[in-house]
Formats: sequence, C-alpha cells, structure tokens
Amino acid sequence: MKPYGILNHMVLDRSPRLDRVFHALAHPARRAIVCQLSVGERSLSELASPLEMTFPAATKHVRVLEAAKLVRRRVVGREHRCSLVASPLKEATLWTEQFRRNWEARFEALDSLLEEMKAEEKSRPRRR
Repeated sequence: MKPYGILNHMVLDRSPRLDRVFHALAHPARRAIVCQLSVGERSLSELASPLEMTFPAATKHVRVLEAAKLVRRRVVGREHRCSLVASPLKEATLWTEQFRRNWEARFEALDSLLEEMKAEEKSRPRRR
C-alpha cells in the first residue's frame, strides 16, 4: 500500500551543511558577529565587547559559527583572531534565491490581475 499525503519539497531538502548555516544565523548575536567580521578580522574580545557579553559567551557563539564553517579562528599568542568565511553564505543565498524568484513571479501575476480589474472597473458604466 502506497502512503499518500502532501509532498513538501522543503522537507525533502536535506543538507546538513545548510542546516548548520541557518542554525548559526538564527541567533541575533551570531548575526552581529558575522556583520563585524564582514569588515575584517577581529579578536574574540573585540567581537564580545559591542554585544555586551562575556568572553566565554562570545566563544560559544563563535564555536557555533565555526561548526557552520562561517568563521575561521586562529590563535596568536593568547589572542584568538576570527575571520569570516563567506562561501557557506553564498550557498544559503542560492537556496533562498529560488524562493525569491518564485514569489516575485507570483507578485507580478497578482499586479497584472489587479491592473486588469482596475481597467475593467473604469470601463463599466456607473450605476446611480
């Protein structure tokens, strides 16, 4: 007997790497860290300071970003230096882009329909 149901393509898209990227970007502190690193390498202390978090808390967030391969960390003496690795962001962008194109097409179709309805309404004689 065949199971029947709704086919959800999003559920079938199983990419652990992409899952880690979206998980890492789900937290506002980690997104702020990615923004800071987008302009250049920073120490863990520099990353923690504007977020008003402790060094251990910043370290935990950086570990999540490292697991998603978004951040590379190197140790220079006692200082931990972090830099952004942008390639996983490109993969996430490509994944979301397919949905943007789909929704843009739907909105364009809706705009056309609304324009047709407006034109039709203007051409109708008014009732008194």
